[in-house]
Amino acid sequence: MEKKRVYIRTFGCQMNAYDTGKMKALLSSDGYESTEDMAEADLVIVNTCSVREKPEHKLHSFLGEARRIKRERGRPMTLAVSGCVAQQEGQKLLDRYRDLDLVFGPDAVPSITRLVEGTKKGQVLDTTFLDAADYVFASELDPDAAGSIGAFVTIQKGCDNKCTFCIVPATRGPEVSRPSGQILDEVRQLVGQGVQEITLIGQNVNSYGLKVDGERTFAQLLYAVADVEGVERIRYTTSHPRDMGADVVQAYRDLPQLTSYLHLPVQSGSDRILRRMKRFYTRQRYLDLVDRLRDARPDIVLSTDFIVGFPGETDADFEDTMTLLDAVRFQSSYSFKYSQRPDTSALRLIDRGAAVPAAVAGARLTRLQARQRVIGEAENRSLEGTVLDVLVEGPSRHDEGVICGRTGTYKTINFPGSLALVGKTVPVMVTRGFANSLRGEMVPAFR
Repeated sequence: MEKKRVYIRTFGCQMNAYDTGKMKALLSSDGYESTEDMAEADLVIVNTCSVREKPEHKLHSFLGEARRIKRERGRPMTLAVSGCVAQQEGQKLLDRYRDLDLVFGPDAVPSITRLVEGTKKGQVLDTTFLDAADYVFASELDPDAAGSIGAFVTIQKGCDNKCTFCIVPATRGPEVSRPSGQILDEVRQLVGQGVQEITLIGQNVNSYGLKVDGERTFAQLLYAVADVEGVERIRYTTSHPRDMGADVVQAYRDLPQLTSYLHLPVQSGSDRILRRMKRFYTRQRYLDLVDRLRDARPDIVLSTDFIVGFPGETDADFEDTMTLLDAVRFQSSYSFKYSQRPDTSALRLIDRGAAVPAAVAGARLTRLQARQRVIGEAENRSLEGTVLDVLVEGPSRHDEGVICGRTGTYKTINFPGSLALVGKTVPVMVTRGFANSLRGEMVPAFR
């Protein structure tokens, strides 16, 4: 019997990457193996993101390519769209692309095999949000995780916050926490496959477990994961600054497995814009949290998200963002111009004439990113001459004979070495710092 093949293209966040891994695992149990060649696939899935407009454009470009292959090949191909754009657009996608077979949202991922089977009778749509009591987290392991150094583990789905710029509550539904017993079982299985670094993922990890009587809090979950033998490093994303409590800060004092890296989205340095965004913290409260984190873990490295050109943002508001960048000295940031998203309340600000001209927003973004590069390079160059413990992940993407790893602060460092070191933690002296990475030499005594 000929093996069935699936090709999955993934756009967007780590939640999408995790969902893709679960789909591969579930489809594997139904006889599918993954392929990197779309032309030979029996099932093609594009897993989509709608947080910003650009990934949506990528979807339609991809569908043009996939539909051409589907028409030209000599045997059937099932074509599917999953993820947040699927949830957002639903039937509109099936109406627009008559040769599209399946559209399904994030809540339907655990039902992937049933949905694919249903396409034999015609187009299938599943964008239903399940009640918390009915939602089942897929427990199957991503087949690509075997032998990997790090792996994602989802701890929740959805989000209960109503940030005015964000489409996630509309595309991923209300927040549901995954039972901690399931999380720990998955961590143990991954460690058994050789995984050493666990990244816990959710839309707002700090609110994990709060809606479930008797469930662990997020801080308690961190301690429980750290207790799993074989877990060397723990990371997590994403944190909402409003919800990070003293117990999570304390974990940075207590847990050596918790990496000295935290992505802590701020979005803006202006109190006025933060109120418009409904972030429910002030600039000073954010800075106080940064101080507490650095007191608990002095070497902690922070990254963040910025939105520039949010409706109503003035020059003074933007200067507040620039001064916050300098005050905190984020070592990296994901920064974007405000993107209008359907079904978000920020659109009402646009309707009131508060839109920031595209040229102004673009100039602000260019200035912010330029300053971020300067700070990132300065912080990395300050490490030159220091020796850091590096978990080796694999070969460098650019240089033969050079390997790549991550420091305890999640910085990428490239240095000459053998692939036999993959999975080992080795001491490396930093010889050069760049804006986004480090270069080093392994300490001679270890060679």
